[in-house]
Amino acid sequence: MASFDVIFLGGGPAGYVGAIRCAQLGLSTAVVEREGLGGTCVLWGCIPAKALLESAFIANRSRHASDFGVNVGEVKTDYSVAMKRSRAVSIQNSKGVEFLFKKNKITWIKGTATLAGKNVVAVKTPDGKEEKHDAKKAVVVATGSRVRGLPQIGLELNKTTIISSDEALVLEKAPKSLVIVGAGAVGCEFADVFNAFGSQVTLIDVMPAVLPLEDADVSKEVERAFKKRGITVMTGAKISNVKATKTSVSMSVDSGGEKKDLTADVVLVAAGRAPNVENIGLEQAGVQLTDRGFVKINERMETTAKGIYAIGDVAGPPMLAHKGEHEGIVFAEILAGKSTHGMDYANIPNATYCHPEVASIGLTEQQCKDKKLDYKVGKFPFSASGRARTSGETEGFVKIIRDAKYGEILGAHIVGAHATELIHEVVVARTNEYTVEEIVLAIHAHPTLSESVAEAALDSLGKMISA
Repeated sequence: MASFDVIFLGGGPAGYVGAIRCAQLGLSTAVVEREGLGGTCVLWGCIPAKALLESAFIANRSRHASDFGVNVGEVKTDYSVAMKRSRAVSIQNSKGVEFLFKKNKITWIKGTATLAGKNVVAVKTPDGKEEKHDAKKAVVVATGSRVRGLPQIGLELNKTTIISSDEALVLEKAPKSLVIVGAGAVGCEFADVFNAFGSQVTLIDVMPAVLPLEDADVSKEVERAFKKRGITVMTGAKISNVKATKTSVSMSVDSGGEKKDLTADVVLVAAGRAPNVENIGLEQAGVQLTDRGFVKINERMETTAKGIYAIGDVAGPPMLAHKGEHEGIVFAEILAGKSTHGMDYANIPNATYCHPEVASIGLTEQQCKDKKLDYKVGKFPFSASGRARTSGETEGFVKIIRDAKYGEILGAHIVGAHATELIHEVVVARTNEYTVEEIVLAIHAHPTLSESVAEAALDSLGKMISA
């Protein structure tokens, strides 16, 4: 039995970042991970998906290259090449985490872990051996989440014609026709990718809009852009009569008062994720779950069992890599007895990397209405941005919602080129409790897309300059 101060169960964003910070703070640290380091984000989520989205962006951009005086001829795409590049990027990132473990003297225990008594973790290694390790200060459950099918409507994952995002990331070619069930971030990103690679894409969601968690104006803009590119969007939909064969899937879809029969080569189920809480020994250890099946934690990441903590997807929404990473840092500093600002769950940005990109923070306009807040809205279209015009990326807008009396930034919503980068100006502002006036006071370089954030802030004050 090896002894450590802290042992993490899972080497994803929450686990590996928490482990690195623990090691930096002088704690002897181990991570149990059966796959490569980096978890779902690095291996089967954020990183490979964004690599594919970059390929999709280049494909679509190249089709309009002649508008910029660059003639590239007929654009041909090869999904297998894009896929292999995305896998290489993922492996490179995983190796980067492995390097950081060595640099910070973190022990990577390869295998599957279970809780085996107070401060003890049992590990089954890849060769079938069993070993136990002691955690003197803490065991941290960072086991993440997994994709799930929709067996209740007949969409049980079979990895050939009914697939998850995991299988989509390793397809050798883009299917001729593809139905995506679920129009959240994952569904919209894969709709973007496969549309760019020539698939006939149908995007379906039970909710009344794509990206249903985003501001309604943003959802409408993404749907408009998708339809313009030839993606069929069916919202407020109900699926029935699903029949899967070895070569195709058929179904009936009720949407907008019309019933339509669809047949596709492949159905990609992108309808959410489930926390990995099974077979870890949580119940036996006295770790309670929430009504939704996540590990119950307090503001210090403590579970209901003394000495056991939980961070990342397994500890509840939002199920985002950057949320898990920050929880890992906060946990490490708490364990090491350092002062910490804690987790600010109200200031976690959302980011969707389809084209146009979407990013947001804070309240939507509907949420402001529901709370009966006195608010003002400022909006600036990228079509009025000089920088957006130069790059030919004029889709979308910046929308800022402020408190009417004091100028507090209640929410910000960006749809358009580089939205996932631009949002952080507002993230910093909200984190530091700046008002819209303080955004306007900062001189923004011209011409930049960042000026659009300032212009939206000005518009909320009734002072917009450029439109």
